Amino acid sequence: MPNQLETIRHSLSHILAEAVCELYPSVQLGIGPAIDNGFYYDFLFEKPIEEKELKEIQKKMIQLINQKREFVREEMSIADAKKKLKGQKFKLELLADLEKAGEQKVSFYTSGNFTDMCAGPHIESTAEIAQKSWKLDKTAGAYWRGSEKNQMLTRIYGLAFESAEALNTYEQNLIEAKKRDHRVLGASLDLYHIDDKVGLGLPLWHPTGAMLWRKIEDFWNQAHEKNGYDFVRSPHIGNRILWETSGHWGFYSESMYPPMEVGQTLAERQAGKTAEVSEEYLIKPMNCPFHVQIYANSPKSYRDFPMRWAECGTVYRFEKKGQLSGLTRVRGFTQDDAHIFCRADQVEDELKRVVDFILYIYESFGFPREKVKVYLSLRDPENKKKYAGNDAGWELTENILRKVANEKKLDVKEEKGEAAFYGPKLDFKIQDVLGREWQCSTLQFDFNLPERFDMTFTNSENKDERPYMLHRALFGSFERFIGLLIEHYAGEFPLWLAPTQVMIVPVSEKFNDYAEKVYQDLKNAGIRTKLDVANDSLGKKVRNAEMKKIPRILVVGEQEMNNKTVTVRVLHSKEQTTVSVQEFIAQVQKSVEDKK
Repeated sequence: MPNQLETIRHSLSHILAEAVCELYPSVQLGIGPAIDNGFYYDFLFEKPIEEKELKEIQKKMIQLINQKREFVREEMSIADAKKKLKGQKFKLELLADLEKAGEQKVSFYTSGNFTDMCAGPHIESTAEIAQKSWKLDKTAGAYWRGSEKNQMLTRIYGLAFESAEALNTYEQNLIEAKKRDHRVLGASLDLYHIDDKVGLGLPLWHPTGAMLWRKIEDFWNQAHEKNGYDFVRSPHIGNRILWETSGHWGFYSESMYPPMEVGQTLAERQAGKTAEVSEEYLIKPMNCPFHVQIYANSPKSYRDFPMRWAECGTVYRFEKKGQLSGLTRVRGFTQDDAHIFCRADQVEDELKRVVDFILYIYESFGFPREKVKVYLSLRDPENKKKYAGNDAGWELTENILRKVANEKKLDVKEEKGEAAFYGPKLDFKIQDVLGREWQCSTLQFDFNLPERFDMTFTNSENKDERPYMLHRALFGSFERFIGLLIEHYAGEFPLWLAPTQVMIVPVSEKFNDYAEKVYQDLKNAGIRTKLDVANDSLGKKVRNAEMKKIPRILVVGEQEMNNKTVTVRVLHSKEQTTVSVQEFIAQVQKSVEDKK
């Protein structure tokens, strides 16, 4: 059942439709659901409306709400519904689909003089809507039923929350989110850029961004070694036969790029020659089949398990040009992938180990357990043809994931139809400092590849047995996770993670030699340090370091040179402390060591 806020949002979409119909009597109605932060309704106007017209629509909605109208539900036959919806072509289309599906009756909701076909539910009265807890937000184009083949409608979005205070908080967060946009900070902090000449959706990492990546990967590698993983590596392309065997050729083709011919050179192709022996390869969308082939390279015994193989492997997936967005939607990205091969009696323990590992990783980067939500993605029972495997396999693996999630007391929600084609999964989403959800970790079952590649091991009875295969990614992808970190920290990374930990600024050029010595001492101690010897004032140097969001700024002048000390400024703090160089090194090293 929907919660109260979702019901209010849905009811507001109904009131929006009523207001629009009063102001624009010839309008055609689409649909109007509740969404995460409010509601929307799709309309076809005789002529497009402008954003400024939203004020009049909102004013009309307030008038309707203040009348404390009640919502009245009624059911009617399909035949009566057709009469009721005469002239509303989009509603009639929906009605026709319901009739084809065998529905005998449909429900309508009425408030005042306005009636709309709707499954509901709605609130009992508009008196339940708190004042100033909602507002119309914007308009956008939307194809009818989401298909480019259909007519373009005008979608009016509204925001709606429990109270005026909650709405205000949300809007303030939107302002803050713009400041934290990783695409803006990525440029201002000189982390990366995306170049049209290189290709959209293919980030180029600058030295500062590459250092940030490296420190994250170093942490990742160390954590995996401690958790019993071995590392593997695989190529970026693979023979078409591999992808046909894995099932990706048939089940995942909409996310893959077309094959490339590798049986000839570019020069031969340019000259119009055909390959003597055709060899078709595909750029990989996943690392899994390569890891399976590593497994298949030698016989395996029950004593070899569990086998935990990890790889930070770059994959490539088709994305439409208009859907690309910074680091969060790219065409090439690096998955922090791992595959676990194990016996049936090891499955539950391995799943629990991965859950613990995921939560540890999140905690290490500043996301506590209470900020983690988990979604159990299940097969759509009405469309089994989309999925590999059999009913018994799906039932078994879905139940095991459900059991592990419950035993680990995860905040879990089940979602039908969201499973991968090869098995059910647990998707982990984390909330950033603004309360936004980000998809990161995935823990998936796969009974497809072991079957397709005929993977076996020799069990304790000296018979062939099929291993269980688990997929998992902790960050999801480095690109998306770094985009999340940039926005979560607003570019102000903690000291242990910051790509540049320290900026040294001499008071004047007279102290450049001493500043250079301090720089070398810090570099030798493994501290990521930069030295600003530009011919600028001290104030400008400090401001430049602050704009780059460097956690520690060291000021060195005559007193520091004579006493072999540094004056430490912490980002955003007006306080300064003067310590010896070695004492400062020890402080930084301790801060970093505490995160290991």
